[in-house]
Amino acid sequence: MTRTLSTVLALLLQAVLLIAAPAYAAERWSTQQAHDWYNKQPWLVGANYIPANAINQLEMWQADTFDPATIEKELGWARGIGMNTMRVYLHNLLWEQDAKGFKQRIDTFLAIAARNGIKPIFVLFDSCWDPEPKLGPQHPPIPGVHNPGWVQAPGRARLEDASGYPKLREYVLGVVGAFAKDDRILAWDVWNEPDNDGGGNYPKHAGKQKYVEQLLGQVFDWARSQKPTQPLTSGLWQHDDWSMEKLTAIEKIQIVQSDVISFHDYSWPETFERRVKQLQVYGRPLLCTEYMARGNGSTFDNSLPLGKRYNVAMVNWGLVDGKTQTRFPWDSWKKPYTLEPPTIWFHEVFRADGTPYRAAETELIKRLTGR
Repeated sequence: MTRTLSTVLALLLQAVLLIAAPAYAAERWSTQQAHDWYNKQPWLVGANYIPANAINQLEMWQADTFDPATIEKELGWARGIGMNTMRVYLHNLLWEQDAKGFKQRIDTFLAIAARNGIKPIFVLFDSCWDPEPKLGPQHPPIPGVHNPGWVQAPGRARLEDASGYPKLREYVLGVVGAFAKDDRILAWDVWNEPDNDGGGNYPKHAGKQKYVEQLLGQVFDWARSQKPTQPLTSGLWQHDDWSMEKLTAIEKIQIVQSDVISFHDYSWPETFERRVKQLQVYGRPLLCTEYMARGNGSTFDNSLPLGKRYNVAMVNWGLVDGKTQTRFPWDSWKKPYTLEPPTIWFHEVFRADGTPYRAAETELIKRLTGR
């Protein structure tokens, strides 16, 4: 009897340990695996996507506001100019709210994207904008302000509370695990700009870098434990020198853990080219997962041809002008554009009715993608 009880207790302990820690059998892809994957893709060109009628990730995906018809229409516009990928943000609160329904809506989105020849990059966490995400109806746009309703994931409170990390782990395992072998997905971006302070006029989060540094590697491990057939990444976005000895602790995790290297660049073409050459040293495929801020010197005309020359995947910010209002520049948080519109749109490709903001840009995209 004692022996049987001991055996049962040992088995229970093993089960607890298996639940508490991911299976580490999966390792980071080798450089050969990464290039083999990349060489099977077309030249990847797309946008960071949210429907025009959603102000943030929560409004895009919650059951009451999820809008397949609008997604179908807008991804059709993207397909028409030769785009073949979209970078799309998810959120941990959506999993906690309705895991089954969330997975069903992701599947619906993937079916729409596949019909339009588009493979999305899904983003799991994000350090930008509002640090206090809340489920339910989202507030209306703030007039004249860039991205006035975007929310961070997991958000300030969840990031500081290590006792809640099992819920974050469940989200990552649940979403990645459900779609780990789905060839409709291009890649997983585990954390957008993890070391970003937030932006906007929101209060700064003291100690945020420390919390992110502790959690980021775990997120990579959780995602990798599901052995996805899609690569993992997290993009560098700041500093002028991305050589290993100059990287911060968070940036080192991003480089060392990423199967393919991603980065953001909203600068002049000279800076874009310099950053590409810096990152080529790491010997992995390169994905520029954010670029194109016209007033900042980053344009389709300047950057997209360089991306093609260096075989870098190119994903600009914004597809259709809508509730995110990213046609307004970043400085609109300090001086909202309520009286006069900006002379030049900051982001976005299409107006709300599907006509190009600048026809020469969509013609360039068509030409470079062979559409």
